[in-house]
Amino acid sequence: MKIGIFAAAVLAGAVMAGCVERKPATVAFSAEEAAFIKKGGTGVITGHAFRTKPSGVVVNAAGQVVRLIPATAFARERFANFYGKGKYVPHAAYPREDEVDPAYSEYTRTTKAESNGRFAFDKVAPGTYFLTTQVIWGDEAAFSREGGSVYDSITLTGRETEPVQVILSGN
Repeated sequence: MKIGIFAAAVLAGAVMAGCVERKPATVAFSAEEAAFIKKGGTGVITGHAFRTKPSGVVVNAAGQVVRLIPATAFARERFANFYGKGKYVPHAAYPREDEVDPAYSEYTRTTKAESNGRFAFDKVAPGTYFLTTQVIWGDEAAFSREGGSVYDSITLTGRETEPVQVILSGN
């Protein structure tokens, strides 16, 4: 009986630790600040999204949506609240509710990662961006899945002659 109570207490603690309390937004979304993403550009971003399991096995972000997000004041605050000082958040620690200005998603671009975790964005306008996706594995019906959300930031100057490469691994 004591083991059952202990296990329940550990599980409850793990569940509570996974519930991240989001700080209230202090910066409003600005379509004007994000508008550069809708301008034509010559930039090309290529990348690889993956996580390495503790066993050393690499899991690619196969078929996952990769988002290109203008690094506006709103997005910087949002990413700081979600990721803290890291570039990875475990799936179990995702916030349960996430209300965001609907216009925010209108000022992002998306693509899907290939089976090998590779992705590309072309015709990207100069600016600073966040790139983010999920790398999750395990049984979809399970209480908790492994992996999580990864991101990195990148700046295009408009003078690039080669694709800019980014690795989304959470490191």
